[in-house]
Amino acid sequence: MSNNHFKKGELYSFITGKASIAIARRLQKKFNTSGVNLTIEQWSVLYQLWKHDGASQQELCNATFRDKPSITRLVDNLEKLNLVNRVSDEKDRRINKIYLTRAAIKLQEETMALAEETLNEALSGVPADQVEMCKEVLQKVYDNLNG
Repeated sequence: MSNNHFKKGELYSFITGKASIAIARRLQKKFNTSGVNLTIEQWSVLYQLWKHDGASQQELCNATFRDKPSITRLVDNLEKLNLVNRVSDEKDRRINKIYLTRAAIKLQEETMALAEETLNEALSGVPADQVEMCKEVLQKVYDNLNG
């Protein structure tokens, strides 16, 4: 028996990114207005590095759900902005570890504040219990497809 209680296409458009795209667009606009010279894609890589500095490019692929060419391009551009350094692993030179620069560390507080502000705007008027239920449902959807 199907759990799909949505009109055709209604849930798909939402789960496949309608809300995510709106949040990303708003955050990009806030970055631009604040003079933060980053794309949302670049910020997502920095976000992962703020959690785990020195991650490998493959770890960044896994954490951001991007392919190797995309991560390579993003890291290349972050290097040009002097926000990361690529260092070959001492044990296996085929592996590149990505490290934050001081400039990237300085960006963390400002960009995280803008992200929190954006998320608060997105969730305005949504009761906490509904936010929690939404998180649980989306986690279950993810687990069902990746378990």
